[in-house]
Amino acid sequence: MATPRILQDIASLPPEAQKQVRDFVAFLKMRYGGSSPKSTKRGQWENEPFFGMWKDRKEMQDSRKWVRDLRRKQWNRKA
Repeated sequence: MATPRILQDIASLPPEAQKQVRDFVAFLKMRYGGSSPKSTKRGQWENEPFFGMWKDRKEMQDSRKWVRDLRRKQWNRKA
């Protein structure tokens, strides 16, 4: 399909559908690349000095539980 034809098809859609097309194109560019900024490659974080800094902390053995408890304390507190 030629680019001008695609543009004509999009222009013939109602405004809400045109917005959905723009949002979908933005999603695809983010997922597959394009003119978006270069993302960090997998594995680079392990080389950062902060990576794993809490690995020996007892409360971090189950990080999901730690986050749940923290949220529970913050959200249930009385102001």
